[in-house]
Amino acid sequence: MPAEPHSRRPAVGEGPMMRLALIGLAILFLAAFLALPLVAVFSQALAKGVGAFLKGLADPDALSAVRLTLTVAAIAVPLNLVFGVAASWAIAKFNFRGKSLLLALIDLPFSVSPVISGLVYVLLFGLHGSFGPWLRDHGVQIIFAVPGVVMATVFVTFPFVARELIPLMQEQGVEDEEAAIVLGASGWQTFRLVTLPNIRWGLLYGVLLCNARAMGEFGAVSVVSGHIRGKTNTMPLHVEILYNEYNFVAAFAVASLLALLALVTLAAKAALEWRFADQIAAAKR
Repeated sequence: MPAEPHSRRPAVGEGPMMRLALIGLAILFLAAFLALPLVAVFSQALAKGVGAFLKGLADPDALSAVRLTLTVAAIAVPLNLVFGVAASWAIAKFNFRGKSLLLALIDLPFSVSPVISGLVYVLLFGLHGSFGPWLRDHGVQIIFAVPGVVMATVFVTFPFVARELIPLMQEQGVEDEEAAIVLGASGWQTFRLVTLPNIRWGLLYGVLLCNARAMGEFGAVSVVSGHIRGKTNTMPLHVEILYNEYNFVAAFAVASLLALLALVTLAAKAALEWRFADQIAAAKR
């Protein structure tokens, strides 16, 4: 006698009320923690009119903070791009001693407070640090200067590209690269024509995340920068100084510009996903 078919159990959240409740909860969460803060930032920035808003952005110290933020991101992101691709390729495609250690080191900035990492740089390269006297004798200044800001930003952002690429490369395996080598391709040709096209979308996401963190980093940069106006203040640090001085309009004006840069980054990501949706789906398969 054939066994009776098991009754179909409804999937979790299948009911219309459950779906509506989950959707409403998600919308409420987004409104409370994302939309409302953004509205507050832009409304406070324009509280005294467009003239005061533009005056806050046109201040020489604000312009210097914007330039430094973009400069640091322009240095940190390419460095992390090179490191992330190299580390991901080595970890996903090869077996070697120290592989687990390399993975642990990549995750280190996620487990260490940015303030602690900045303090470590001060203890190493500060005036009274391990390398401080040598740097001073040779006229090199890292702490309380732009190089320190760059180093701190690179440290806190270097996992983003690698952590986006490692699982993607591991899922893809090595069959395509092996086939290319069998057909006579060199190592560089294999990377450029096979590996890189397969990881381009993961690489793009990693770069976007890295860039967003580089522009918004506060803790580590705050420790190594010295808060020198017009020289080592990035946009987040400049916002803090203005707010502590009760210059709220200027503070929110710079904050709104920082938020706008983040929104532009997200918009670029969404536009690329929409434009190349079919190619992204094919690459994931």
